[in-house]
Amino acid sequence: MSAEFCVPPARPRLFYVIGPSGAGKDSLLAYARPRVAGRPLAFAHRYITRPASAGGENHVALSEAEFAARALAGCFALTWNSHGLLYGIGCEVEDWLQHGLSVVVNGSREHLPQAASRFPAMVPILVSVHQDELRRRLEARGRETAEGIAERLRRASAFPVHHPALVQLDNSGPLEQAGEQLVRLLRGEI
Repeated sequence: MSAEFCVPPARPRLFYVIGPSGAGKDSLLAYARPRVAGRPLAFAHRYITRPASAGGENHVALSEAEFAARALAGCFALTWNSHGLLYGIGCEVEDWLQHGLSVVVNGSREHLPQAASRFPAMVPILVSVHQDELRRRLEARGRETAEGIAERLRRASAFPVHHPALVQLDNSGPLEQAGEQLVRLLRGEI
């Protein structure tokens, strides 16, 4: 192991990536991950009451009973309920931060205040996309009915996001465009 892997960053930060479903958060995180490899940075997985075979992000699939048992045992730093599913971020992220790693989390716009309360020095990153592009992406992935897509489009504009450290990334264009912005942000270049 080289010495550069042992040196923690000056101040580890939690990067809280949020945005409407279909904005491309998972794609951006997948784009950035190999481009920041070797840096003192960890990408947290989410614990979700959704089957592992459902596609999308690499998450830990839990039944509702498993999720409830872990929540009761204090295994989550953050939890929320969205679209009929339970989501959790494991308390391991707190250990990673204490050991000098910055942490990237795929979060929730609606639960930003909860996250900001738990991690006051975090950097929220809002991924946005033009409404017509969002509709196209939601239709292309084929996971929702027409009514479900309409509801997701409504929710996309229903949660205005405010935070003093908010960074906004427009992911309406090619993935590389917003992806490179995210990489530079995670590297501390912007």
